[in-house]
Amino acid sequence: MSKPDYYEVLGVEKQATEDEMKKAYRRLAMKYHPDRNPGDHTAEEKFKEVNEAYEVLSDSQKRAIYDQYGHEGLNRGAGGGGGFGGAGGFADIFGDVFSDIFGGGGGRGGPRRGSDLRYMMELTLEQAVFGTSEEIRIPTWHDCEACDGHGTADGKPAGECPTCHGAGQVRVQQGFFVLQQTCPRCRGSGTAVDDPCKTCRGAGKVRSEKTLEVKVPPGVDTGDRIRLSGEGEPGETGAASGDLYIQINVKPHEIFDRDGNNLYCTVPISIVTAALGGTLAVPTLEGSVDMQIPEGTQSGRRFRLRGRGVKSVRTTSAGDLYCTVMVETPVKLNKQQKELLRQFGDTLDSAGNKHHPEASSWLGKAKRFFDDLTSS
Repeated sequence: MSKPDYYEVLGVEKQATEDEMKKAYRRLAMKYHPDRNPGDHTAEEKFKEVNEAYEVLSDSQKRAIYDQYGHEGLNRGAGGGGGFGGAGGFADIFGDVFSDIFGGGGGRGGPRRGSDLRYMMELTLEQAVFGTSEEIRIPTWHDCEACDGHGTADGKPAGECPTCHGAGQVRVQQGFFVLQQTCPRCRGSGTAVDDPCKTCRGAGKVRSEKTLEVKVPPGVDTGDRIRLSGEGEPGETGAASGDLYIQINVKPHEIFDRDGNNLYCTVPISIVTAALGGTLAVPTLEGSVDMQIPEGTQSGRRFRLRGRGVKSVRTTSAGDLYCTVMVETPVKLNKQQKELLRQFGDTLDSAGNKHHPEASSWLGKAKRFFDDLTSS
């Protein structure tokens, strides 16, 4: 089954900027997040698909390879998304191209750098806003104890590669051309293991896990990445290790929605407070604050609390908190309350439309609509 186009997955154009892709990813990640869709396997698959698309398109190198070679280019050299994903470079692509033309592994010289890894870290909104320190466990490699890291059955250092005689490079003649390329036997290390260690199968290293402490700076958001240099897969002998990328995903909050540096919430108020006005205690990430509700407040009105939002890692000033009030209709009234409400309603009706500006405006529009229908 072919993979979908990553740009279509995020719903962006191929020329989309980094900010546009991040905004699209944040919106879709929140929409399909497992916490918001418990038990929904379709949403879970969409969530993984969105993460994979963003993991590729947010990396300039991977995006360039994908734009030119598509999914095949990523499979051949750049590594895919999802879980701990490897990430190679342009040399992998061009190495295959030269190999097709000249018949060999040309294009790459020396041992290959280790692959990058990706780790999905889920944070609460509070952790993302104020920063945190989290311990994670990741796969790693360490020297094989059976062979002392040499990869040989007897535990002694590997001998010289008989193909390149320890140079790591070989010369290949193709017609008029003489090419120097990585030795196909030792892959540039200059050594060869004739009798490999049974534990590590000649690799000299065995897989295990290690614990890392990740310091998350205040203000991160869904789509942000933290790079831990050298904590990826180890390279071949003599080559550097890859990097570990911590990709941030902020879990949905039960009160607040975040959009950039701003926070949004809905606050229920009683019909009495809406009519007469008053002071309402509203929650913020740093505790409750008093918000003044003016007399005659209508449901859906939005109030702005300056500086009560989020200070992102890229700005020095905090965003705002926007509170939308929802006038709550009282329920389960007793007999006395119902009678008082009827009497109150009668006093409003006797006063004409001055107490119902929205209803009066709507009724006027409805009357004009029906008049137009009957006249046509």
